[in-house]
Amino acid sequence: MTSEEPPTASHHPAQALLARAHSPSAAARIFTDKIQHKPLLLQPTAASDQRAHRRHVRLRQKAYHLRKRKPRPLSAAERRELGIYDLKKEEVRYETYRGLHALWNGYMLEVLGVTREGRPVDGWERREVTPQGQGPLLASADFHGAEVEVVRCVDGGKVGMKGVVVRDTKFTFVIVLEGDRVRTMMKKGAVFAYHITLPDGRKVKLEVNGDAFEYRPVERAGRKFKWKNFDV
Repeated sequence: MTSEEPPTASHHPAQALLARAHSPSAAARIFTDKIQHKPLLLQPTAASDQRAHRRHVRLRQKAYHLRKRKPRPLSAAERRELGIYDLKKEEVRYETYRGLHALWNGYMLEVLGVTREGRPVDGWERREVTPQGQGPLLASADFHGAEVEVVRCVDGGKVGMKGVVVRDTKFTFVIVLEGDRVRTMMKKGAVFAYHITLPDGRKVKLEVNGDAFEYRPVERAGRKFKWKNFDV
């Protein structure tokens, strides 16, 4: 049994192809210089391998940061364009927001310390709601769901309007009135009254001056309010 030997120049496929295009002497020279003694690199050089590795790591890191990066919040103009805060007329139902008011009343009872986890705390009947004691808590509370009534206003035509707050912005209350009507009330120059129903059915009436309330709910939560006189 003989081992298979590599093809000689006369039997090499490239020699036959070169002989078709060149003279025998030129074909032999090209075969010897370009093919027979040409080194064949089967593996990339070390520099190319390191460069490919660095590129692979860089792409992996970029893909990781793109997955973990938080999306950019929408700007005010983009929110208006998308209509995020628009109230569709066919979806505005006063009775629906009355249910929101019931949830808000439970939230306010916990703010005042009357209830905890939905159950009245001991001695809540003897607690008094005073501006000095609970005033800062009430001023910092969220009013989405409160049923407010305009008791004083520079625009006399708006006195007596009563509805559930569905949007509490920096300068306005957007309220839904009975009859499924939506009105936007400016805080400035107005005094709003609202009630908190206690567990025994009694109601505590409170008033808020809109001139001192021109803050967004998130800003009021951490703000320290100072006593100040307002004329309305």
